[in-house]
Formats: sequence, C-alpha cells, structure tokens
Amino acid sequence: MSPITRGFLGRRRSGPEGRLPPGQYDVGNGFPVLSAGPTPRTSPDRWSFTVRGEVDEALTWSWAQFHALPREPVTVDIHCVTSWSKFDTRWEGVSVDTLLDGVDTAAEYVTAFSDGGYTTNLPLEDVTGGQAWVVDTYDGEPLTPEHGGPVRLLVPHLYFWKSAKWVRGLELTAEDEPGFWETFGYHNHGDPWREQRYAGD
Repeated sequence: MSPITRGFLGRRRSGPEGRLPPGQYDVGNGFPVLSAGPTPRTSPDRWSFTVRGEVDEALTWSWAQFHALPREPVTVDIHCVTSWSKFDTRWEGVSVDTLLDGVDTAAEYVTAFSDGGYTTNLPLEDVTGGQAWVVDTYDGEPLTPEHGGPVRLLVPHLYFWKSAKWVRGLELTAEDEPGFWETFGYHNHGDPWREQRYAGD
C-alpha cells in the first residue's frame, strides 16, 4: 500500500468564529490530498452507482441515469481528521435521500464502497435527512480523480474520511461493519466537534 500523501497547502489560520472545531486549523485556499493507495481513474462510461444489501432489490444507476436524477448545489465546511478544515466548499450532486427514495429497508447502517477497495461505515441516520450527497462537481468543475472523482460521497458533519472518494455505492446493513480506516483504529463515528479521531476518543 502506498503511503498517505499529505499535500498540505496554505498557512495555518484560525478560521471563521464559531465554525472551526477543536484541534483544527483553517487551510485557506489549499485543498490537501490524502490517499491510502493509488488513485483510481474510472471513466464515466464505466462508472455506475449501486444501492444493495438489506433491500428487496438492488438499484443501480449508470452515469447518464445518475445525471438524470434531481441535483442539488451544496456549500459546506469540511474537516479532515489530520487537523485541517476548509470553509464554504461548493459541490453539486445527488442527495442520498434521493437515492434511497422508495427503498424499503430495516437496515440501520450503511457501508460506502469505492473503487480501489476503500470502505467506510456510517449509521443510516447520518446520511439521510439532508446530511449527505453523492457529488461529482467541486467549485463548478468536474470532480478530479485526486479529490475522489468522478464521484465521491460528501458527509460534511463528520470527519472527511467518512466522505468516501471514488464511491461506487452504498450497502445497507442491519449490523455496523467497520470500514477501512475504522479497522485501523480510527473512531467509528468521527464527529469533529467531539474530536472523535481515534477509537476511545
């Protein structure tokens, strides 16, 4: 496995009042790139998104079908577990609520799975109710592979490792199943305001 790349840019700043979680700094105009392995590069014609698991029938969207779904602009602050925060980031994509509309499930958890084998786990209640999106643009431009393109998950109220890059779907589960970083000692939930960085925090 390749080492994490820590493309830290900008100088440390304190950030807007009341919006910087404890232990974080404002990265300013920078946007660090951190990866646990090689960057997958999937062309749109080979990309699809699937909702599977504790559902009556799996649902799959091609690139064209995904783009035909209702889309939303999203402006949010993001917070990385490595201590940087970035404010007023602008994305566009499809709400997870839209993707799960009409899905009948008894599941209480989801596992996001991605190209390259990455996974991360979340309670279903953390990706519904207008809290999470599957996004394919950043700052008005197509999402680059380095930042998770063609599509990534965006769950801005949790540390950014929960916003899985290169996402290909959500698996709904009855039981919580730790994802990649969670099995290596990262916190199972990852609330930046409670500094839930590592297991035991």
